[in-house]
Amino acid sequence: MTDHLVTSYDQAETLLRRPDLRQALYDAGAILMKDVLVNLHGAEHRVRRSAEARVFRRDLFVHYEKEVFPRTLEETLRPFLAEGRADVCSLGYAVMLNLTADFTGIDRPERSAEETGALLGILRTLGKAPTLGQTLAQDKDRIRAEIEQALALFDQRFFAPSRARRQALIDAGTPEEALPRDVLTALLRDPRTAREPGDVLMKEAAFYLLAGAFTSIHSMTHAVHRLFEWFAAHPDQAHLRTDIDFLQRAAWETARLHPSSPITRRRPVAPVDIPGLGHLEPEDTVTIDLLAANRDPARFGADAAAFNPLRDTGAQPWYGLSFGTGIHACIGRQLALGVLPRDDSGAQDRQYGTIPLVLHALMRHGARPDPDNPPRMDTISGRPNWAVYPVMLG
Repeated sequence: MTDHLVTSYDQAETLLRRPDLRQALYDAGAILMKDVLVNLHGAEHRVRRSAEARVFRRDLFVHYEKEVFPRTLEETLRPFLAEGRADVCSLGYAVMLNLTADFTGIDRPERSAEETGALLGILRTLGKAPTLGQTLAQDKDRIRAEIEQALALFDQRFFAPSRARRQALIDAGTPEEALPRDVLTALLRDPRTAREPGDVLMKEAAFYLLAGAFTSIHSMTHAVHRLFEWFAAHPDQAHLRTDIDFLQRAAWETARLHPSSPITRRRPVAPVDIPGLGHLEPEDTVTIDLLAANRDPARFGADAAAFNPLRDTGAQPWYGLSFGTGIHACIGRQLALGVLPRDDSGAQDRQYGTIPLVLHALMRHGARPDPDNPPRMDTISGRPNWAVYPVMLG
């Protein structure tokens, strides 16, 4: 078996678009990842994605951003504002988890702190599955056992009741406009995906919660840190602290510099010759270094490794390859980061994305580093993310 490392943006983009290369980053985490959307390929991927695409529509994104998210954000911020301080990571979990659960189709009938904490605890354990490939060999069996226990608890307390409620509504002939507008309902309504085994749909829901909440939280915390550094170095631009257009650009630039996974990996579905790599067999792998590709000076200029929200990236996406490209591009990117501005668009009809909106709320409330509590990096997951990021508010 040979592993080919790719670091250039152009080559990485081309490889990510090839239909003869399948996802291979999560092979070691098959206990959760085997049959979820991000790991499917070919016809199976097309069927699952087309079923879920009924939810991932611009009109629904706008509805969540304009109607649902502001209430969730205000309610979540209130106790932190009263205290005058917050941990951005904890705040992010509180905001993003409930929103992502709504979008996925996981009910939380109690809406209590205990219930949210229980769901968060489950997801923290499930979050070990995608990185099992980077885990020490002696720890893997123990972690797999923890993941199995967490999946069973998630199924019993959250997924099974949520599925039963939606299935009852569908069986009763409830009109489409009265059904929940979420991923689980879309899967249950599509005859092709409704036949999937229960544990497959359960793991799909768990993965959506994991990807939707955790990746947004990590991006948001990196953005806060980067913005603090930016304004400290550019005091003449302090007026941009509450400029939502600037903050959206900052979120895109952060996503480019800090992809949720530093690498992605592909494996050929059959023997193939690839320009620049040579002949590959199905057991070979292609590791795409997203950190390096997204900082390629050939695409992003001589200062490609620096944070610059005012950067002109030309025709390529401002967030680089952090959300993938082609048929496997992240289906929820617009919900997290909004859309590129049009010349005729204003704040009233722009979709900014949940991460820029949280950044805007924090900056409006005077978020600044806590001098007595420095932030700490995560030393467990193997990924360069923040574990704790205290800020002062007010």
